[in-house]
Amino acid sequence: MTNQRILSHFHESAETKIQSATVLAQPLAQAIELMFSALSNGNKILACGNGGSAADSQHFAAELVGRFERERFPLPALALTTDTSLLTAVANDYSYREIFSKQVQAFGQAGDILLAISTSGNSANVMAAIEAALEREMRVVALTGKGGGAIGKMLTDADVHICVPAERTARIQEVHLTCIHCICDGIDVALFGGDVHE
Repeated sequence: MTNQRILSHFHESAETKIQSATVLAQPLAQAIELMFSALSNGNKILACGNGGSAADSQHFAAELVGRFERERFPLPALALTTDTSLLTAVANDYSYREIFSKQVQAFGQAGDILLAISTSGNSANVMAAIEAALEREMRVVALTGKGGGAIGKMLTDADVHICVPAERTARIQEVHLTCIHCICDGIDVALFGGDVHE
């Protein structure tokens, strides 16, 4: 019984990724182009999300500031999920809804990118961050699932919506990680051309 459940997780994950590939290839290409253009112009990428999506934000920032699969100069990316003093102060003094938006207001500039991650598309603090980003003339790349939720309706034509065609949170998160790796690889290829994996 346990082995069968484990196998079903692997099979469902693989099937979700295969189904997502054709749906997400174009928005992922648009996200790569948007982010590469911003980085080339001296702008930065801010990333946010809750729970597993917070971990994905940090994973993304680590890949850009450190490296993905090859040596290169550090790229400016910042996860808005890591400063516990800042997060708890804003949550306590204002509200949990503002923990990311205040940081976008503090650090975001016109031309920067917000990577907004929410499996449901309905995370209130991620939505507030998007509002703050749009007010600052930043562009948004949203990673969602479950139809995109309210976030899908907030985005402009200049933004990119990467909505995983799945309902189960674990499967959406697994595809989000693959998307993040696709973006990191795409940025590296845009910077340096093809690599050994081609």
